[in-house]
Amino acid sequence: MDGMPLLEDSDSAARKQGGKQRSSETTIMTRMGQSSVRRKVKKPRKVHAAVPTNNFSAAYFRKYYLNASTRVVTAAEMRNRAAIIASSLRQCQIPVRRILDAGCGIGLLRQPFKEFLPGAHYVGLEASDYLCGRFGWTQGSVADFAPRKPFDLVICYDVLQYLTDAQATRAIANFARLSRAALYVSALTQEDWRANCDRSRTDRAVHLRAGAWYRRRLNKSFRYVGFGIWVRKSVTAILWEMERP
Repeated sequence: MDGMPLLEDSDSAARKQGGKQRSSETTIMTRMGQSSVRRKVKKPRKVHAAVPTNNFSAAYFRKYYLNASTRVVTAAEMRNRAAIIASSLRQCQIPVRRILDAGCGIGLLRQPFKEFLPGAHYVGLEASDYLCGRFGWTQGSVADFAPRKPFDLVICYDVLQYLTDAQATRAIANFARLSRAALYVSALTQEDWRANCDRSRTDRAVHLRAGAWYRRRLNKSFRYVGFGIWVRKSVTAILWEMERP
């Protein structure tokens, strides 16, 4: 977390102000010749240790996906993402017949995949009661979802940052059971927060980690081919040398 600014809430700000006031009082006591007591300074909490506060209700999805002034992603962006994934796997000569969109939200990838991977069966997995009730998604968590048979492609877009370290570790381990061929992963990282995202539109109730944290765990079962796409190590992905990352 070196160099990472803490995301403060009102309580932490109040504690800081209280600390400043006590420091001033200690200085005055010292000047008066009275002995002061050394206070133990608490280390600041790591950003990714904060507890996410949203409950993925209708209000959450209206703000981050539907309201044009506050949404974090558009349908056009998600269509481009689906096109890149489909084209890359086609170039690798990996057929896709079954897709699991883990944490599918309002389903912005469903129609694009129908266009770019015609004939592939799409399954949306969601933890949100609201979305499952509205769209009919399969309810569950990517950390322990156990279907009867694996998928050719698993999508996990902006989900892992909402899980604790233990939950995210279980989810990544579960990818090896969920996908028999390919995986697409995107998660907000410390570097993204520092340099890439629009903070005015990005949900900050997340666990921020280094990208290396995810890569170490993904590398156990998958190898990276680019643009967020990973392929099972047991699968032959045909790439020319200069195409490899």
